[in-house]
Amino acid sequence: MKKEYDFSKGERGKFYRPDAELYLPIYIEPDMMEVLRKFSKQKGVDVATIVNEWIKKDISIVETITK
Repeated sequence: MKKEYDFSKGERGKFYRPDAELYLPIYIEPDMMEVLRKFSKQKGVDVATIVNEWIKKDISIVETITK
């Protein structure tokens, strides 16, 4: 690593995109991933769909309890 870097010709915000969508990586424990794969295979959908369904249901339960 250099001791100093020259950013004098740099352009602020060059790669900034206000409408860009960010996807957060989620690290799932191996035993949980096995369960998710099993459910997704049974339902014929991908793992992301299963995870999103579960999260939506959990949010719904929490919202119901906290009202």
